[in-house]
Amino acid sequence: MSLTIGMVAHDSKKPDLAAWAVQHAGLIARHTVVATATTGGVLKSSLPDLTIRLVKSGPLGGDQQVGAMIAQGELDVLLFFPDPLAAQPHDVDVKALLRLVLVYDIPAAFSPSTASALARSGLFDR
Repeated sequence: MSLTIGMVAHDSKKPDLAAWAVQHAGLIARHTVVATATTGGVLKSSLPDLTIRLVKSGPLGGDQQVGAMIAQGELDVLLFFPDPLAAQPHDVDVKALLRLVLVYDIPAAFSPSTASALARSGLFDR
């Protein structure tokens, strides 16, 4: 069974998410990856063969699109690397996304170490 994995990162954390994705390319390549536009571009430059479905960039509604996918049961896992030290102009969208992760109880990781813990859990082996 294939998973749909959402991948989102704030600007300063995009390199961390890309590095994590390169390290775990074999795991995520078997699944459907959905990413916000700018994050997806960074991922694509690091993993040119990875198929990525792009939604809008976060500030333009991409976080809400990912949230809608969660609410509709279309997203199985979220890897979201936020920058906790920088103010985000679309902070309300970020909070709404996190709320949906909790409401619908989907597995989520917010840093490279928690994403790696999810990878070690066997979740991506489906």
